[in-house]
Amino acid sequence: MTTDLDDEELLSRTARDPAAFEPLVVRHSAALHGYFARRAPHAADDLLAELWLQAYAARRGFDPARGPARAWLFGVARNVLSAHWRRTARQRPALPGDGGDDPWEAVDARLDAAAVAPRLRDLLAGLPEEERELLLLVAWEQLTPGEAAAVVGIPAGTARSRLHRARTRLRADAPLDLAGDPA
Repeated sequence: MTTDLDDEELLSRTARDPAAFEPLVVRHSAALHGYFARRAPHAADDLLAELWLQAYAARRGFDPARGPARAWLFGVARNVLSAHWRRTARQRPALPGDGGDDPWEAVDARLDAAAVAPRLRDLLAGLPEEERELLLLVAWEQLTPGEAAAVVGIPAGTARSRLHRARTRLRADAPLDLAGDPA
């Protein structure tokens, strides 16, 4: 049964059994939709559909030596999102609270995060793009630093260093612990 296989085995099996791709969609759609919803809430559904089309088309190019399938899927998601931003001519990725259709606004209000959200957006926007992306992949998507490195396309050690630098910058400027680490 293909649902018992790990992601890497499923991807390799899709070359001869295209139906083996379906369990990957079932396993990872919620997390990948969340990735899109936090960055482009108005287009998350369309971006998820585009991700699966591109991932299926590129499935033979997956190399398990470069990282796990989950990181590969987030890398495809990142490329889909970048193409979306280019198409919509945005200068930088959407950050929480940028749009009027943010589904997390009610959660922010309950947690009283609305008061720090503008400052957090400013702090995140002030980070270099790669550091911001690494931080968000680890904090929001719960990828390991090694998986985030594979998504961004840099060595794991470099990712850990840049993640540390991003957290240090946030701690130095943040009114609260916004860097994703326990105080």
